[in-house]
Amino acid sequence: FFGESAVMAAPVLLDIGCGSGISGEVLAEAGYRWMGIDVSKHMLLVAKESGASGDLCEWDIGEGLPFRDDSFDGAISISVLQWLCQSDRSDHHPIRRLRAFFEALYRVLRRGSRAVFQFYPESEAQCELITSTAMRAGFHGGIVVDFPNSAKAKKVFLCLMVGPALYSPHEPEKALDSDSVQYTRTRDRLCKKNKDGKRRNVKDKDWILRKKARMRAQGKKVAPDSKYTGRRRKGAF
Repeated sequence: FFGESAVMAAPVLLDIGCGSGISGEVLAEAGYRWMGIDVSKHMLLVAKESGASGDLCEWDIGEGLPFRDDSFDGAISISVLQWLCQSDRSDHHPIRRLRAFFEALYRVLRRGSRAVFQFYPESEAQCELITSTAMRAGFHGGIVVDFPNSAKAKKVFLCLMVGPALYSPHEPEKALDSDSVQYTRTRDRLCKKNKDGKRRNVKDKDWILRKKARMRAQGKKVAPDSKYTGRRRKGAF
């Protein structure tokens, strides 16, 4: 994605949400210099103890980025963007955090550079929110989906390039209206319950039928549906 000529020049890439430094070492093996940033001090200690070759920085990307302008030739990120849409504290506002991050990222990337994010959006609206926020910050690009028909192998990528903004700064921010885009509080997401207060059974009959339909569309061998599909089995004697 970054090109062979970029490898020859040994550019500096930013690994956003670097964790234990595994992805950064892949960059190093390909000839890149890299710097990792992560909010978890524990994960950065693991990266340091494992001998990560890149510089490491502990920072919450929802607050922006603590680097000078035009510091990096590109950026990568694996399974991080969706966490900016979480509201874990009273002072966490997903839209503001996304805007602060993308505006800072656009500032620290050199003109003509690129950024690739692999992430897990909860919905189409959340995906549109993330993409539109990036475009308003000045990026252009879009979403690429690998294995779109597979429940397990599906991967969503946001591919961005530093260039002229496609949105006018004076355009009304309809896509950023917090009332029109759903985001999830962590506790609400982990504690889904029915109206009677009991924990919801996610793997009900409808879920099983949808999964079997997906598997048939992928050409896999699936047992035929019957009146017993999704029926709860009785306990052992």
